[in-house]
Amino acid sequence: MWKEFRSQFKGYLFVLPAVLFMLILIGYPLIYNIVLSFQNVDLSNLATSDKQFVGFENYKKVAGEEAFGISIGNTLIYTVGSVIFQVIIGFCLASFFSMKFKIAGFLRGIMMISWLIPMTVTALLFKFMMGSGEGIFNQMLLNAHLIDEPIGWLSSPEVALWSVIIANIWVGIPFNMLLLSTGLSSLPQDVYESASLDGANWWQRLVHITLPLLKPVLMVVLMLGFIYTFKVFDIVYVMTGGGPINSTEVLSTLAFRYSFSDFEFSLGAAVANVLFLILFAISLVYLRMMKKDEGI
Repeated sequence: MWKEFRSQFKGYLFVLPAVLFMLILIGYPLIYNIVLSFQNVDLSNLATSDKQFVGFENYKKVAGEEAFGISIGNTLIYTVGSVIFQVIIGFCLASFFSMKFKIAGFLRGIMMISWLIPMTVTALLFKFMMGSGEGIFNQMLLNAHLIDEPIGWLSSPEVALWSVIIANIWVGIPFNMLLLSTGLSSLPQDVYESASLDGANWWQRLVHITLPLLKPVLMVVLMLGFIYTFKVFDIVYVMTGGGPINSTEVLSTLAFRYSFSDFEFSLGAAVANVLFLILFAISLVYLRMMKKDEGI
């Protein structure tokens, strides 16, 4: 028993730094943010002890704001639009590179550049390329005679959100391609050989063999992509700052604006907690799906 206790004690010692890290750098800010959302805290009483408890008043006030409803809709459109195109294009590229031709490895490495570049750098690049005047996007479309006048990619409320989605799609394609390539490489080849002998064409093999066998990987990619994209901040903040006219305002930028522009820290905490609850619910669904696939 003493040896068993010593063995378990050593294991707890090895785990202790990670537990302390989680409690200090994740647990404390999370609990503090929850408490802050139930108080009336602004710039005048942030450093004092005069913080009045107001219950759910901050959540009611935020829910009554037009910008809150717009930010939820924008976040959903941004997330769904980005993830769908990232997965589709990533799957097509993964299928292309699975043919294992000579320069496949080189081209796959080139494709990873967009994912390796820091997000703020990517946002600045697309901000310059989508400039209304001398941006390369408008210049290419004008030279190809596809448009008659420059498009306000980041200045038009009708186009700005889709402009940010385009930038994020470019960033996320390599990540999806990498995960789907791993999934495709693990599929049994004898099934494809049997299907070819039975006369199945490319489309039939894709629909009846590849997609069903790849379903667990696809679900993981979709859920991880949704969680990662839903909490977007940097690319939206750098490219548009939530404008114009709240057309690209998402939950994270709204929380930032409440906290660090309006200095309504409690309102910002309330919006951040709404974002956390949505992601927490999605994470529970993801864990449930994983347990179901593993047969637990």
